[in-house]
This record gives sequence, structure tokens and C-alpha cells, in this order.
Amino acid sequence: MLWAVLGCLALMSPAVQAESKPMEPLYVDIPEQGEVRFETTSKEDRVPERFHLDPHTFPFQCQFKRMSGPVKVYDVSFPSPVKTEVKENNTVHGHYYQPEGEGPFPACVCLHILGGGFELSEMSANALARQGIAALTIKMPYYAQRRGTGEFSGRRMISFVPEHTAAGMTQAVLDIRRAAAWLASREEVDADRLGVTGISLGGIMSALSSEAEPRFSKVAIYLGGGNLALGIWENPHPHARLFRKQWLEHGGTFESFVKIMSPVDPHTYGHLLKDRDVLMVAAKHDEILPPSTAVALWESIGKQPELVWLDAGHISAALYIFGETQRLTTFFSNWEKK
Repeated sequence: MLWAVLGCLALMSPAVQAESKPMEPLYVDIPEQGEVRFETTSKEDRVPERFHLDPHTFPFQCQFKRMSGPVKVYDVSFPSPVKTEVKENNTVHGHYYQPEGEGPFPACVCLHILGGGFELSEMSANALARQGIAALTIKMPYYAQRRGTGEFSGRRMISFVPEHTAAGMTQAVLDIRRAAAWLASREEVDADRLGVTGISLGGIMSALSSEAEPRFSKVAIYLGGGNLALGIWENPHPHARLFRKQWLEHGGTFESFVKIMSPVDPHTYGHLLKDRDVLMVAAKHDEILPPSTAVALWESIGKQPELVWLDAGHISAALYIFGETQRLTTFFSNWEKK
């Protein structure tokens, strides 16, 4: 009898062991290439004409890159809605951070800083994905793979030529709108819970792009601001002084500078964010974007967003990175039930 029982246990043990094995992590498959349909929302009539997009379809490519702990990281690329004379600039490149599981997850576009370092935006995306928030970083116009060669090698998104800056910022907004559509198309993403965030230039562009993209219901603006023309004109930074000198020497005026920059200034369209959940984090001693620019943007949104002041400058705000990463992930984790 004992041997019979032991024999039965022996026959059963492989199945029991199989059941006790940890399950393989589950991730929703992503095709290496495909198409996304960009559809407008019922609020498209509120989008500034400069940033309007008609419904259309665009292709994308996606390639697995690496694992980052429990997060899958993919290279993603798609055409920019804007075709410039710089061929390299006409393709948008980014990284998609996919959380483990079937979802549906909230999702966020993460935007980089002015200097071209992408570590902060990638770190934000990785932190968000580890908390169950899908995240897509993108390179804005003329950055990284989008930088031109030969006669176009010196072209930049933010330039000493204001017209080039306005064109670059406009293209960036339209690229970000397509990025939002790509995220919304993902099977594991909840298209009703999309947001955008960025630091410095990324903060400015997260404000501007959310004003142009009604699908972004959450916006986290770090070290960004508005009323940019005045902020640059009064800024004592050496680069700002050099710009003013060159602009005036070539016949420009403060008024002509404002005329070029106002259509791409988040301050101009701040009223469009009054129905969104907005977080603003600014630096009390910001030497790059004066604190007055953060206040101007905050006031244009109706003084409604949460405005957090760090006791730091633009660069030294990095000392707060760990606490602010927690604030960011908490912000994008909490969504009101509809």
C-alpha cells in the first residue's frame, strides 16, 4: 500500500512542480512595423490653427532594444508630419518603455532638455514604466539622429534665428501629437489616460504640446514657463545677451521678437489647459528660465495648477531628482474615475 501511494505521488510530482514554477512575465506583442490612424477629437476646433492636423494614417517601425528590469524597451520611429529640407530631421526617433502585463496602462510622452542629453527623459520614462505607466520618449527636431549633415549640420531647434526656433517648436508639437496617437493605438494602453511631461525645454514643450493635443489630460511641467520673449529679453545670461545684441544689430526690435515667438509660447494658449490636471515644478533661483516665466504660465492657466517651488537654480534642481521622480510617478499614477 505504501509503495502504491509513493508511486502515485511520483507520477503526480512533475505536474505539481510545473504548477509551482513562476509564470513567465507577460508582455503585449508589438509588431516590427505597422500603421497608426491619427483621429481628431471633439475638441480639435480649440486647437490653434498652427498645430492642427487632419485625420490621417502614418507608418511606424518598432524594434526590441533591451530589458530594463521588468520593463521592455523598444526603438520606435515614425515620419514627422512636417517635411523639412533636412532629410534626417523628417523621421522621429524614440524609445518605448513597456510595463509588464496586459494593461490597460496610463501612458505618457517624456520630452528631453535643451542641451541634447536624453538621460533625464529616459530615466523618467523608465521610472514611470516600473510603476505601470507606459512611456514614450522622442527626440525633438534636429536632435540626435535628426541632426542634419553638410550645409545643414548647424541647424538647431532652438536657434539664434527666431524664425527657425518658431518653426522647430511647431514641428515638435506636431511630432508629439503623432507620438500621442502612437501610444493611444497600443493594445496595452488606455487611450483615455494619456499625459506628457518634460524638463526645461521639455517642460516648455510639454505645456505647448498639451495645449495643442486635447488627448493629454495630465501635464507635468518641470522647470518650464511662458511669456518666453520677455523672459529671454530680460535674461542676464550671456547667451541671451548675445542674442539681443545680434537681433538689434540686424534691425530687430523687442516687438518684432514677440511677434515671432508668441505663436509658439505656452503663455499664449494657457487658457486651453484649464480643464486638465496640471503639475508645475519651478526653481526659485532659476538662472536659465526666470521664475517670472513660470508664474506667467501658471497665471495664464488660471492659477489652477499645483505650483511647487524648489529652493534651487535651473542646474542645481538636479539635487531634487529622486524626490521629484517619486512626485512624477505619483502624479501619473492617480487618475480620477470617469
